[in-house]
Amino acid sequence: MSAALPLRQFARNDPRIRELIYWVSSILDNNITSIEFASEDASFRRYFRIFHGDRSYIVMDAPVEHMSIEPFARISRKFIEHNINVPEIFAADFQKGFMLITDFGTTTYLQILNNSTADYLYDDALETLIRIQQATASDPEFLPPYDDSLLRTEMNLLPSWYIAKHLNLSLNARWTDVLENTFEFLISKALEQPKVWVHLDYHSRNLMYVDRRNPGVIDFQNAVLGPVTYDLMSLLRDVYIVWSEEQVQKWIRLYLSKADQAGLNLGCDEREFAQWFDLMGVQRHLKIAGIFSRLYYRDGKEQFLQSIPTTLQYIENVSNKHQELKQLHELIKNLN
Repeated sequence: MSAALPLRQFARNDPRIRELIYWVSSILDNNITSIEFASEDASFRRYFRIFHGDRSYIVMDAPVEHMSIEPFARISRKFIEHNINVPEIFAADFQKGFMLITDFGTTTYLQILNNSTADYLYDDALETLIRIQQATASDPEFLPPYDDSLLRTEMNLLPSWYIAKHLNLSLNARWTDVLENTFEFLISKALEQPKVWVHLDYHSRNLMYVDRRNPGVIDFQNAVLGPVTYDLMSLLRDVYIVWSEEQVQKWIRLYLSKADQAGLNLGCDEREFAQWFDLMGVQRHLKIAGIFSRLYYRDGKEQFLQSIPTTLQYIENVSNKHQELKQLHELIKNLN
């Protein structure tokens, strides 16, 4: 992270930042003292930390030619209604793609997760996840469906970006059929699960450690109505930090206990839930290997490549446990 700089120096070579500073200065009575780069995500968005007196804010910069900030604003308002700790929006310019929001600080879960902290951090994360899922009943049609088309489009990123682009390989008819049959199976298992609000990227980089109402939840603008296991699996089979299977199973049992206490109807027994969890992970990790390849080749974000081996190892481990995925297991091992 860069050090905080005076406004004039920070904006010297970037007209977009100059425009952003002019906008936020008008909101905060021209009383900004300094600004620093906060982060960027796996898109065209950038985030800056603005210092205003003894307080700081985050300013989102989302170029309108690439995306709209409306989903973020819409979901933020709804989540806040249900006591989910997401950033409050203080001001927004939907035409420019600027938004002034709460600053949750600089500490992500990923930075402080270890064997000593994991249990209490994940306990908080599971409590928040339960609240997100409970809120579904208030407005089941609020979020778009995580449907057959979207699930398939995501998994097709693997052959198009990881296999064809990154590995420079062309699959023969047999392996193409294996992938297609695998996709059909995974889609069917995803769609048979109970539907809840799904963050879609609920993991250690999108959970901020905060002193009150931990965690702060960010990067939720792509949320959908989808499979009940999705966010739990994203959290526990995180591509950025790997836990032993014994530890993962312990947290799954904790989630199931909390879900039962909260009155969530999961529509299955523990054995079926475990299968759904496994197979949902394969779908997500197939998608992520493709997305991370695309982020490098299309967007120049090289840092995501280092996480691809973890996604493939998850796929190998899980596909070896399920008879329906034995051919996928063979394919992934051959690709590596």
